[in-house]
Amino acid sequence: MTREPTAAAASGATSSAAVYGAPCWVSLMTKDLRSSHDFYGSVMGWEFRPARLGEEFSVALSDGKAIAGIGALASAFHVAVAWTPYFAVRNADETASRIRERSGTVAVGPVAFVLGRGALAADRDGAVFGIWEGELPAGWEVWQAAAPAWVRLHTRDAFEAAIFYGEVLDWACGRPGCCDVEYEGDEVVLRSGGRAVARLSSGALEAAPDPAIRPRWQVHFPVSDLERRVTAALQHGGTVIAHEPEVQATLRDPDGGIFTLTVPGAAEPRDR
Repeated sequence: MTREPTAAAASGATSSAAVYGAPCWVSLMTKDLRSSHDFYGSVMGWEFRPARLGEEFSVALSDGKAIAGIGALASAFHVAVAWTPYFAVRNADETASRIRERSGTVAVGPVAFVLGRGALAADRDGAVFGIWEGELPAGWEVWQAAAPAWVRLHTRDAFEAAIFYGEVLDWACGRPGCCDVEYEGDEVVLRSGGRAVARLSSGALEAAPDPAIRPRWQVHFPVSDLERRVTAALQHGGTVIAHEPEVQATLRDPDGGIFTLTVPGAAEPRDR
């Protein structure tokens, strides 16, 4: 079946098909944009501009550079407030079908937006992730090069999870441009164009009451002043889930969104 040229191809912007299988963006699905702006503006020093996806979306900026997206759609889609990584795909419908065929869950979508189509899903262990087909955010190449956010899957079995995501997202498929998968000790490292873009690690417990232990995709933001930002989060209604001083801290924002602040170079994906 042939498809019409995407908006990305027509505009000259980067298309998800060019980096398929790789994390292409991180976004907070929240209930209220203003309260999220207040919290993350105070803790992270971010500024915000409207996103081209619609009035319920904004883009977080640091020194004028795009960092992440925030969408006030948690209530409309009846999903939990959460930070979520999105993976670039060639065809959202085909990818959604693969997820279901492999016992994953597609909770929302694929839904059409101005620039493409996206869906929210969960893998077999319940870790939530998104898929995106279409034009990537403006300035995406800068975002990719600067790596202001990176992702790690904390899962029950990293090697089993790599098989699931490999089949769903075409990792290590042998086609030009696909992501490579490498095994380092007890972890799986995902590389796109030779650059480490994600890690998968074992040890999560599905029934654990602690959300930091349950299977989930963790969104990490490298920061140079970790302790000051932890203090700011507490002052503005956030809570600390886990804290390793001068290394990293996992925090929950006032609406329940969990994210991790990491000192640059500490436990993040490493290039060769």
